[in-house]
Amino acid sequence: MKQPNQIQGFKVDKSTIINLEKGKIPPQALDLEEAVLGAMMIDKKGVDEVIDILSPEAFYSEAHQHIFQSIFELFQESKPIDLLTVSTQLKKNEKLDIVGGDFYLISLTQKVSSSAHIEYHARIILQKFIQRSLIKISSEIIEDAYDETQDVFDMLDRAEAKLYDVTQGNLKRSSETAQDLVIQAKKKIEEISNKKGLSGIPSGFDKLDRLTSGWQPSDLVIVAARPGMGKTALTLSMARNISVNQNIPVAFFSLEMSSVQLITRLISSETGLSSEKLRTGKLEKHEWEQLNVKVKGLEKAPLYIDDTPSLSIFDLRAKARRLASQHGIKLIIIDYLQLMTAGGSQKGGNREQEISTISRNLKALAKELNVP
Repeated sequence: MKQPNQIQGFKVDKSTIINLEKGKIPPQALDLEEAVLGAMMIDKKGVDEVIDILSPEAFYSEAHQHIFQSIFELFQESKPIDLLTVSTQLKKNEKLDIVGGDFYLISLTQKVSSSAHIEYHARIILQKFIQRSLIKISSEIIEDAYDETQDVFDMLDRAEAKLYDVTQGNLKRSSETAQDLVIQAKKKIEEISNKKGLSGIPSGFDKLDRLTSGWQPSDLVIVAARPGMGKTALTLSMARNISVNQNIPVAFFSLEMSSVQLITRLISSETGLSSEKLRTGKLEKHEWEQLNVKVKGLEKAPLYIDDTPSLSIFDLRAKARRLASQHGIKLIIIDYLQLMTAGGSQKGGNREQEISTISRNLKALAKELNVP
């Protein structure tokens, strides 16, 4: 009779077995795991093709995790990778007996004759690992959701963070050839030439645009100044110039002022009416007419303002992705960074570290959405 942690003769770490209601075995591809490991031990090309696709955790079998880890260590040390060196490394790690000894390693190499299709097989293994990760995360979310003592928004933050980690950790970008990159670069240079030297999104301030060539996709730009020096006014003017004059979709996240306050500022700028008059509503008839005529461009502008207070980086990421998907956002402005929170498990630490975490996540978001 098989032990609970034995599947098809392979020892599987108990922590990898996910208890499901109907007793289903989690998604896995043991035959492909065997084929990939066997190919890596008989063909160096196979190692090069999959070493940056897989990690030890991607393997379902505990034995296979240890074997891949040993191969990875040999690769890092630029040592030869074959049946003998892998066996020696496993022995050094005190894992040879755990994986089934030399007999099991030999059996893996006998299952394949080359490393053909190894990358395809590796990506299937990765897909199975992602499926298992999603099942595990879903189980944890369900368990958290039944806990009445926890804050529901902290739960959302943790769930978002876990799903983001799965995405970032496993969906790696592949490298591109020089030929493809040269074609992309030439196309961009041609576009810059047609835009009179501006490769990015023009801010509407000519002197600034000449210095920056416009705001560049994937850049994280910090507007720094002492309090009261006009940072909000500057960024709001940029948002107005880009969305109204150029019809480029802009997202403006305001953690300090309300969305109505911000749009009132813009109305004042568009109409020439003072903020005091707009605040009190004491307008003459001709001023009402002036207001109705001059705000039409602003009304049609693809400008999206969100004034959620104490916005966490995970909330921001979710909102930004949705805006990018639904409205094609090309620029994101946050006013201002110090009022954001890291959210979830990253709360409560040193504030400097928290700001650093937020900045790293904002840069990652800029690269992901390819917007400044």
